[in-house]
Amino acid sequence: MWVEKYRPLDLDDVAGQDTIKQRLRALLQKKAQLPHLLFAGPPGSGKTTTAVLVAKAILGDQWKDYTLSLNASDERGIDVVRERVKTFARYSDRREGIPFRLVILDESDEMTGDGQTALRRIMEENSEHTRFILVCNYSSGIIEPLQSRCAIFRFQRLDEASVTEHLKAIAKKEKLKPAGDSVFAEIYEATQGDLRQAINLLQAASASGELTSDSVKSVSGAAVKSRVSDVIADAIGGNFESARTRMIELTRVYGIPERDFLKYANEALGSLKVPDMAKAISILAEYDYRLVQGAQPELQLTAMLAQLSELKGEGD
Repeated sequence: MWVEKYRPLDLDDVAGQDTIKQRLRALLQKKAQLPHLLFAGPPGSGKTTTAVLVAKAILGDQWKDYTLSLNASDERGIDVVRERVKTFARYSDRREGIPFRLVILDESDEMTGDGQTALRRIMEENSEHTRFILVCNYSSGIIEPLQSRCAIFRFQRLDEASVTEHLKAIAKKEKLKPAGDSVFAEIYEATQGDLRQAINLLQAASASGELTSDSVKSVSGAAVKSRVSDVIADAIGGNFESARTRMIELTRVYGIPERDFLKYANEALGSLKVPDMAKAISILAEYDYRLVQGAQPELQLTAMLAQLSELKGEGD
C-alpha cells in the first residue's frame, strides 16, 4: 500500500506541522531529558508517524526492540495496562545508547477511565527508564492527570498545498499521468486534510493507470455526497416527500450508512440557503445522538427530514 510505501523516514519528510517539527527537534537534542509526549489532532495529520520517527531518532536501529506499540482502542482496559504496559515499562535496560524504553499508545483517548488511571501510576513509577507517547484525536478524552505529565503537541489538519505537494510527489514516483492539477484538488476536497485517506484515494483512483476526475469521484463517494445534498435541499425547500423517497433510495439501494448520511448532510448545509442555520444544525446533532443511542435509523432520518422541512414554513 502506498501509505506504507511512502511513509516518511525522517521528521523533515512529514507533511506540514512545521511548528511541531521544530519543537521536537529541540527536545531531541537532549534525548535523555525527553518528557512524556501527547500528540493530539485529526486523523491523517501525521501523529502516529511522528511518534515512530521519534522512537527511531532516540533508539536508533534497535527501536523495535525497545518500543511497545499498542492501539488503545483495541486494548483499552485496565487489564492490558497492568499486564502488558506495566511489565514492559518496569524493565530497566542500561545498555549503552538506550536512554529509556518507549511506549506508544495510539488512540489513547479510547482507553477506559480505569485504564487511564492505572496508566498514570505506571508513568509515575517508571519515568526514570520509560517514556510514553500518547496519541489521540481529542485531548479532552485524556484525563487531566495524564495531560499534566506530558508535553502536548497539537497537530493541525493539513492544508491543501501540503497535501497536494505530497500527492504530486507520489504520482511522479508511480509514473502516473494526472488529467490536470484539478484532480489533486478534488482529492483534497474529498478528504479534507486527512493525508492517509488522500493517499489511499489516490491509489484507488489510479488503479487503471490513469488519474482522472471521474475516477476520483467514483472512489471518493462524491456522487453520493451530491445525492445527499439534493435530499437536504428538498427537505429545506419544504418538499418532504421527495426528500424521504431519495433518502430511502440512498440507504436501501446504495447502502450508504446512516451516520455517513448525517455527515454529508452537515456538509451540505453550508452551501444551502437555510432559514435558520442554527436550528438546522441542532436538528442534525439531535438525530446523530439518537443514532448513537441505538434508535431505528430509517425512522430517525425520516423524522429529521420532517423537522428540516418545517424550517421553510418558519422562515416564510
